[in-house]
Amino acid sequence: MTLIQNRYMFTSEAVSEGHPDKVCDQISDAILDAAMDFSSRAHVACETLATTDTVVLAGEINPVPKDIDYDAIVRNVVRKIGYDRPGEGFDWHDLKLHVLLHGQSADIARGVEETTSLSGEQGAGDQGIMFGFACNETPAFMPAPIYYSHRIVERLAQLRHDAPDTYGFLRPDAKSQLTFVYEGYRPVAIRQAVVSHQHVEGAGEKVHALVPEVLREVVPAEFLKDFDFGHINVPGASLHVNPTGNFVIGGPHGDTGLTGRKIIVDTYGGAGRHGGGAFSGKDPSKVDRSASYMARYVAKNLVAAGVAERCELQVSYAIGVSYPLSFYVNFFGTGKVPEEQVANLLQEGKLFDFRPAQIIERLGLLRREGWRYQDTAANGHFGRGCFPWEKLDKVAEIQASLNLV
Repeated sequence: MTLIQNRYMFTSEAVSEGHPDKVCDQISDAILDAAMDFSSRAHVACETLATTDTVVLAGEINPVPKDIDYDAIVRNVVRKIGYDRPGEGFDWHDLKLHVLLHGQSADIARGVEETTSLSGEQGAGDQGIMFGFACNETPAFMPAPIYYSHRIVERLAQLRHDAPDTYGFLRPDAKSQLTFVYEGYRPVAIRQAVVSHQHVEGAGEKVHALVPEVLREVVPAEFLKDFDFGHINVPGASLHVNPTGNFVIGGPHGDTGLTGRKIIVDTYGGAGRHGGGAFSGKDPSKVDRSASYMARYVAKNLVAAGVAERCELQVSYAIGVSYPLSFYVNFFGTGKVPEEQVANLLQEGKLFDFRPAQIIERLGLLRREGWRYQDTAANGHFGRGCFPWEKLDKVAEIQASLNLV
């Protein structure tokens, strides 16, 4: 495959911590954290639904934790996000909670326990395919459109939390979207930006004034050199802020939320493929989550090692089987070594071991030192250095293994 040389546009979107689906992701991961605090080997698949003044929890937990206060966990998540004003349709004081959690299926459990799996060691929690991706477009080795879209809503949320007297007109629900112009695989400019942010009644003009300031703050100037900040919400404009004209009704009151509906926002914004499995609410025995983290870890270290400028990695599993079934590597024409050589290196399992138990140990997915699963559930699972799968600690070993030094 050869490197694309043409000029084109690519767009990605991000959503804030207060988006209805992200509210649900954070609740599901808060339940996961609580279950793992009770038992680090807990098996969890927690789904959340949120709508007007109502949250529903459903799914499986094994072992069933004792004395977990689901009500307090849910209300604390909602309060911290900022849904704290009675009368807005969804707030932590008045929401109604329905808990429909129960034990895990014995048929699933036997496949992931060392004593009962076919391989005699921890097997994959399900069949499926997982992808990891990295590129050298940003310092975080993430695609520029999704990376900076996340930073926009993250910064707006930070302003809302840190300076409520100044930015209290902002409410928690928000979306951002950036269209980048590319030359080959190099981002050169932002052509379009869209930001929709929930606000109190009558504060629309304040949002219009704030968004350009945040764009200039979080996006490198090189990408904004030809951007038109002078016209908003007119035909042909570069910038659209709350294009419908008003965004007062938001969050789960405005749109029902569900766990796992923002899988592209959570990952690479469409620049890298996705296997289809959501992350939030799932313990690391589920390879939907753990193997996706591992694939990102490997892809990022490969790009940082100079093996390629752009890397996509696929791995596949069967439920109850510890060893991965296959690997696929794509460098998009930017590699310094053949993709087959790297795929064979991964299949050997010496430099990077993709068996579930080894992934969990390598990335500290049971220990959670300095981070919580709830932390992953807003602003993207990738491209933030607080998580162990973002470490660049295999660069030298990769270069030595592939004779790049």
